[in-house]
Amino acid sequence: MRIHLLGASTPTGAAFRKLSSKQASGVELVAYSRSDPAMERLNLCDPSSVNSMVCRTGDVWVSFAPIWLLAPFVQQVRRLRPGLLDGLAGIVACSSSSALTKRFACNRFDRDLVRRLREAEGSLSLESQALGVPLRLLSPTLIYGACGSWGDRNLSRLIGLMRLLPFLPLPAPSGLRQPIHISQLASVAWQQANDMACSRILCSLDGPIVLGGDETLSYHDMLLRLQQALPPDDPARHCRLWALPQRLFFAAASPLQLISPKAFEAVLRMGADLAGFTPTHELLQQPEQSFPVLPLATP
Repeated sequence: MRIHLLGASTPTGAAFRKLSSKQASGVELVAYSRSDPAMERLNLCDPSSVNSMVCRTGDVWVSFAPIWLLAPFVQQVRRLRPGLLDGLAGIVACSSSSALTKRFACNRFDRDLVRRLREAEGSLSLESQALGVPLRLLSPTLIYGACGSWGDRNLSRLIGLMRLLPFLPLPAPSGLRQPIHISQLASVAWQQANDMACSRILCSLDGPIVLGGDETLSYHDMLLRLQQALPPDDPARHCRLWALPQRLFFAAASPLQLISPKAFEAVLRMGADLAGFTPTHELLQQPEQSFPVLPLATP
C-alpha cells in the first residue's frame, strides 16, 4: 500500500503523517510539500512539478490541500502526463462543511468561498469519473487541535481572545457545535485510503461526507470545556463567559456590520446550530471521544 499525501505540511497532514508512522509495516507514505525540503516537492499551482512523481497501480492520493487547487491540478496532470493516474485505487480529498453552513451568507467573502468549494467538489468528481477511480470527499466542521508545531486557526484564536479579555459576551442560548480534532479527521482519511487500497471502496459517493467530532455541545459549553482543558495558570481560564439574551447580544453587535460584514456574520453564527453531522466514531467504529481531544493548539 502506498499513499501520496498532498498538503502534508498542514496541521491535519502532520497528524496523518504521525498516524501513518504508527501503523503496521507495508505502508509507504510519500509526503509532498511546495516548501519543506524534507518532503517531495510539489506545487499544486505548478502542474509541471508533478514530473518527478511515480504512481503505481493501487496507489491512493490523500489531499488536505485546498480543494480549489487540487481539482484543476488533477485536470492538468491528466493533460501533461497521460496515464500517470490511471492505476490509482482512489482519491481522498478534504473539502469543508462551509459549503453547507455558509450557503445562505450575505457577505461576499463567504458566498465566494461556498462557490469555490462547490465548483471544486464538482470538478474533482468529474475528474475522478474520467479516471474511473472512486472519490471520497470529506467535509469537516470546525477543525481544531495541534500536532507538533502545527496547529489550527479556529479554536486557538478563541483561546487567544480569552487570554486578552476579562469577559467574553455570548448569546444565550448559543448555537450547537461539533468540533473535530485533526487526529480524528486524519484517522477517517486513513481509513478511507486503506479501504480503497484493499478494494473495499469501488465507487464514489453522490456527495461529500460531512464530518464532525463525537460530541455535540453549545458554543458556550465548548468555550467552557476549552478553558477547563488549559493549564491552571493559563490566563484564558480567568475570562468570564458572559451570557446575554440573544436580542441584546445581536443588537449590541449590529454596528459591526458597518466595519466588517464577514465578522458580523461570524458573530451571528454563534447563535446558529451548526451540528448534526456524521460523528467520526461511527465511521471508525471506535469508542466516542469527549471534547476536547488533546493536544490543543494555543497561540
